[in-house]
Amino acid sequence: MAFENAALGGVDDSRYLPISEHGLIGDLRTAALVGTNGTIDWYCCPRFDAPSVFASILDADRGGSFELAADVPTRTRQFYFPDTNVLITRFFAADGVAEIQDFMPVVDESREADRHRLIRRVICVRGTLPFRARVAPRFGYGAEPHSVQVRDHEAIFQSRSLSLSLTATATLETDGRDVWANFKLLEGESVVFALDRIGDEVRPRACPRAEAEDQFGATVRFWRHWLAGSRYHGRWRETVHRSALALKLLTYAPTGAIVAAPTTSLPEQIGGERNWDYRYVWVRDAAFCIYAMLRLGFTSEAEAFMGFLDERGIMRGLGQDIGATGPLQIMYGIDGRSDLPEYELSHLEGYLGSAPVRVGNAATGQLQLDIYGALIDSVYLYDKWGQPISSDRWDEVGVVVDWLCDHWDQPDEGVWETRGGRKDFLYSRLMCWVAMERAIRMANRRGLPADLPRWRQSRDAIYRQIMRQGWSAERGAFVQGLGSDVLDASLLMMPMAKFISPTDPKWLSTLDVLTTDLVSDSLVYRYDPEASPDGLRGTEGTFSICSFWYVEALARAGRLEEARLAFEKMLTYANHLGLYAEEIGPTGEQLGNFPQAFTHLSLISAAFNLDRALG
Repeated sequence: MAFENAALGGVDDSRYLPISEHGLIGDLRTAALVGTNGTIDWYCCPRFDAPSVFASILDADRGGSFELAADVPTRTRQFYFPDTNVLITRFFAADGVAEIQDFMPVVDESREADRHRLIRRVICVRGTLPFRARVAPRFGYGAEPHSVQVRDHEAIFQSRSLSLSLTATATLETDGRDVWANFKLLEGESVVFALDRIGDEVRPRACPRAEAEDQFGATVRFWRHWLAGSRYHGRWRETVHRSALALKLLTYAPTGAIVAAPTTSLPEQIGGERNWDYRYVWVRDAAFCIYAMLRLGFTSEAEAFMGFLDERGIMRGLGQDIGATGPLQIMYGIDGRSDLPEYELSHLEGYLGSAPVRVGNAATGQLQLDIYGALIDSVYLYDKWGQPISSDRWDEVGVVVDWLCDHWDQPDEGVWETRGGRKDFLYSRLMCWVAMERAIRMANRRGLPADLPRWRQSRDAIYRQIMRQGWSAERGAFVQGLGSDVLDASLLMMPMAKFISPTDPKWLSTLDVLTTDLVSDSLVYRYDPEASPDGLRGTEGTFSICSFWYVEALARAGRLEEARLAFEKMLTYANHLGLYAEEIGPTGEQLGNFPQAFTHLSLISAAFNLDRALG
């Protein structure tokens, strides 16, 4: 795939696969990216937000990788073992065909997280093929030295903070830093590699062929059993289920947290500075994810996330010392921690030279009022489709809504986490309205105690303010901020949030203006950074979540032919496995962290609602 401005500052772009040329495997604790060339070039151990062991996607020389490929010219194809997250990479050569089966064993969703295993099984299925493997870990984001000891079929990598054991059914060699193996497979023969985290409580163990086969079978059964719980049987079943499987991979079983993406610093613009760490729990993203999971019938994920909020104390004791920034942060660590300091890894060049590489996220301290609407909407949906919420949770909802009644009418950083200062964003007001409206619904439906007159007064005040100050008669559209004339794709949520009828003349006019100004071949830009400076240099691609919001807005407006065409076009921008990064670039390339939960949950919602509208 061609890259626009790919080789910057002398960076050799041939050393980097396109972001889209990857599949994802995981064990509900961490994940790894496997390239179509057979290389694992991103892996953090033992959890999503741990320092990387393999990070050659961020620095081809210093990041570390696990290479495994045929040692002759080949063509490769990649697919998922049906209805699972077991990834198959196939190699087609003149003398034979072979495949790598990559997976992290998952037997159940136990909270025990001591053992972390990554299995790579190579099988020759036709003819004969020579293979080469090279395991080059670079601990601590490539900054921490390590030693290696090799004995026949086992290698122990040791660093200050982490030790890994590599066992193989092929003979291993070492240069004192990396480990490699060369072997030739005849039809029906196989070689197994297993990479394990080891420590005081977890000793090295071999992974012979029979055990690899057993763990392969158990992992396949786990994923298929989980997916069998889906209630979706519509037109795009395979696409929707792949998105559901991707979302499940982004959950952290020990706490119920859901990460926004498993990667950090994959750029929104090649050579630009819009590189962020997404390995955390955004309240907004996770709450929307709960909506998508509940739509498909997966109530246990919603229950687990509610447990994350409860057990980590995120919504407990909210009445104590609540300041102007609100009772909640916009994001948390997967263990519920609130401190996520942002810093740069200057020794890494970044994907295709796109520095800086960042760890942590300074947006933690931002005020984003929209998160309260997303969260309370998810609580409302869980109460409606899952289990009735507890009295303690209702008390927490009341604290949030009471705080919003006093603080909704103020500028904030907005849903897109701009770094250009606080503004009166319409979307933030919209989601404050959602928080109050859903809380009122819950109170009325279940007869729960609430200060309903105050809640209704604030809800109605927000509605009137949006209608009076958020509508631009000159543009014939609702706009990004009160009193402005700038468009914003977040407005596509207005009918989906049930704030306005999807066929209201003002909304239909807004949809037309958004189509003219922000839509390009079904792809939707968030906003125009020149018209609305966001405090960052450079440009960005189209935002895939906005593109799926656009599909849903068209469907709800009754423009079904346009909606279906836009949806089908969006599906062509997925990678070969049906996965999406955060953005789509000018020539169709995927940009930003990969895969992104927000995009996949919006795909599920769009497919579900378009299916229903088509009948």
